[in-house]
Parts: sequence; structure tokens; C-alpha cells
Amino acid sequence: MNALLQAQALCFSYGECIILDDVSLDFHAGEVVSVLGPNGSGKTTLLKTLLGLLKPQSGMVYFEDKILQGYSRSELAKRIAYVPQVHREAFAYTVEDVVLMGRMPYHSLFSTYSRKDREIATTAMDRLDILKLKDRPYTEISGGERQLAMIARSIAQGAGIFIMDEPVNGLDYGNQMRLLADISGLAGEGLTFIMTTHFPDHALMTADRVILFNHGAVIADGRPGKVITRESLRDLYRIEVNVAAIPGANGTARVCIPTWVR
Repeated sequence: MNALLQAQALCFSYGECIILDDVSLDFHAGEVVSVLGPNGSGKTTLLKTLLGLLKPQSGMVYFEDKILQGYSRSELAKRIAYVPQVHREAFAYTVEDVVLMGRMPYHSLFSTYSRKDREIATTAMDRLDILKLKDRPYTEISGGERQLAMIARSIAQGAGIFIMDEPVNGLDYGNQMRLLADISGLAGEGLTFIMTTHFPDHALMTADRVILFNHGAVIADGRPGKVITRESLRDLYRIEVNVAAIPGANGTARVCIPTWVR
């Protein structure tokens, strides 16, 4: 299968500080890929390079077999979406206004949204069950609802690839689980998710692939059950963690339990 998005031999540094060290990765349609690594390992730099926001000193990023820099920013904005961590807008836009911002790549600076734009935004909100929030100020909804609004904005944008930097950061447990369930459902419809996380358990729940990342390099890349092990977590985070198998609704599930837990 041809890769939808591909990184080949990426290198990036700030002065003598190496951030990405010969990184090569392929991403395919419908995958959920979790990138695990300690703070400062280069995860965010990797995402920014995949988005085209940073240009590597060497190596290339390809989207649909074409060099990423060969696309205009407008073209990329219609295909690849960045979903940031939970944040608050400075102005009290409604949720509908935020989702409609996904249609901006299809318009000139001063044009207004069309009926079609509004229909696309409504469909995106309905798809994530947040249509009831459309008239609420974005600043007054919960963190989990804000993340769903950002994903709805990306769906309205027409994106097929969602690049997410720690999407559950700042969310309570319930909103974390609901967001991960929505990501799994959307991936089942053919959308691709590449996301960093600090939670191995979340990767075990939702990811098709896990990439372990440290010191700017890929340490491991494969199925979650093969990659997330006691030994790999010890090497990555310098802590002792048991990875246990427990009965789940769809068969055996794996969970991480720090050895200090009684």
C-alpha cells in the first residue's frame, strides 16, 4: 500500500542541538498512529515538520507521492489539519463560527460563508454529536467539547489527515475517553490520525501503530502490543511498569501498571 504521508531521512537541529535525527516514517489512510516519548524528545518538531511548518535541514516529506513543499498552503489546508491542545479563543465565537473557520481555505480573505459552507459545518458538528452546541460561545463549553469542535472544524475543512499534539491534555477522564472513542470511530471511516501522547494506555486503547520516539530518533514502530512493553517503557521513561493483559469487551486488553502501585 502506498503511503499517504511519508517522511524520508528527516534531520532538523537548532545550532548543535539535534532535534530530528534521520527520521523515516510512512502513514497510511485510516490509521491511528500514536507517538510516545518523554518531554524534549522531538515529538512536536516532528509534527511541525509533517505539517510543513518547519523545513528540515535535510530529508523530505511527501504527501500523496508529491513533495510537501510542492503544495501551496491553501492546498495543504484543505487536506491536512492541525488540531492543537485544548485552548481558549480570545473572542467569544460561537461553536458554529469556530467550525466554519475550517472553510476559510476555500475563500478569499473578505468573502462570506455560503449556504454550502454552513451545511458542511452542520454535518461536521452533527457527526460528532455537538450540533446542540452550535450557538454556544466557544469560551463557555468544556475542554472536551472544545476539542470536538476543533475536530469538527478540521472535518469541515475537508481534511483526511489529522495531526494532533497531545489532544487529551487538560481533559478530565470522561472527556478523554469520549474523545478517544470519537477518534477511533472517525478512523474507521478512513480518516488518518497522527497524535502525540504521554499516555501509553491511550495508545493501547486506540492506536493501530505506536512509534516510540526519543532523542530525535525512532526507537520502535509497530503494533501497540508488540511495541509497548515493560522493557520499552523502562528504556523510554526510566520507570518500572508492568504491562498486563485483562479481559475486555472485545477480547483481551492490555494496561500499564507502575510497579509502585499497591
